Amino acid sequence: MGENMKNFLPEGNLIETAQNKHALSSLANLKLAQHQGTVLEARVSLCDKEHNLHLMLGDIPAIIPKSEGALGIDDGSVRDIAVISRVNKPICFKVIDFDTDENGNTRAVLSRKAVQQECRDEYISSLQCGDIIPACVSHMESFGVFLDIGAGINALMPIDSISISRIPHPSARFVQGQNIKAIVKSIDEQGRITLSHKELLGTWEQNSQLFSAGETVPGIVRSVEKYGIFVEIAPNLAGLAEYSSGVVAGQHASVYIKSLNPERMKIKLIIVDCFDADYPPSPIHYFTDSTHINHWLYSPECCPKVIETYFE
Repeated sequence: MGENMKNFLPEGNLIETAQNKHALSSLANLKLAQHQGTVLEARVSLCDKEHNLHLMLGDIPAIIPKSEGALGIDDGSVRDIAVISRVNKPICFKVIDFDTDENGNTRAVLSRKAVQQECRDEYISSLQCGDIIPACVSHMESFGVFLDIGAGINALMPIDSISISRIPHPSARFVQGQNIKAIVKSIDEQGRITLSHKELLGTWEQNSQLFSAGETVPGIVRSVEKYGIFVEIAPNLAGLAEYSSGVVAGQHASVYIKSLNPERMKIKLIIVDCFDADYPPSPIHYFTDSTHINHWLYSPECCPKVIETYFE
C-alpha cells in the first residue's frame, strides 16, 4: 500500500513539485508524460456551460471533457458539482490526447477520471479498517467533513468521529484545504469508506499528562449545562467547571485546573475569564506515527468506564 499511497495523494500535493513543473514546461514534455502515463496537476481556470474544464499547461491550452472530469459523472453517482467546484483549484489528470482548439492552437486533452480509476483500483481498494492515511479537507457540512483521500476521491468523516470533545461544526477543527491524517473506520459493501480522526489525538492519559493541577490554561467552552460548563483544553480532553451565568458555548476561556482524576476520567476546572474571540483552529498534534492500528483504548485502565474503538 505504501508506494501506491505516494502515487495517489490528495489533489494539490503534486502541483508545486519539480517533476510536475518540468512536465508542464513544453509540448515535448507533455507528450512524454502522455507516453509514460504520468499523473500531473494544474489549476482549473474555467468550467464552461457544458461542464468541460479548461486549464493552461504553461503556454499550452488544455481541456478535461465533462465525461473525463470525475469517476461516476457518466452514471450519475457523482454530481456535476464535483467538477464545477474544481475551478481555481489544483486538479490531477493524465494527458490522453492532443487536438486543435477553435483558434488553431494545439490543445492537450486530459482525463481526471483515468487517474481516479487507477487510484481506486490500485490504492483505495487495498485499504483496510485501521489504516492511517493522508487526507485533505475538501468541504464541510454540519454532519461531518468530506476528505480527499486520493486523486480527488472523497470519503466522509462524521462529526462525532473528529474528536472526543464535541464540536458544533467541523470548522471548529479544520480549515478547507488542510492536510490531515485520518483512519479508515469502516468500508461498506459498495466500497465506500468512512473515516475517523479522534483515535489519532491521544488517550485521556496522554492528553492529561500535558497538564498539571494548579496551572491556568486556555480553553474553549463547548457546552453549558445547568450542572456545569464543559471546557475543552485539548481536542481529546475536556473538563467541567461550575455553572456561571453569561457564559456561552463557543467562547474562549482561561481556566484554572483544580484537579485531574484518572479513576473517574474527570478534570475539575475554574473559569478565570471567558470572552469572545475568533481564533483559528490550533495546529493538530498526532500521538501516533503508525500506519495502522487494530484497537484504541481512550480511557485509563483504572477507570471503570471504557471508551475504545476496534477496527475490524
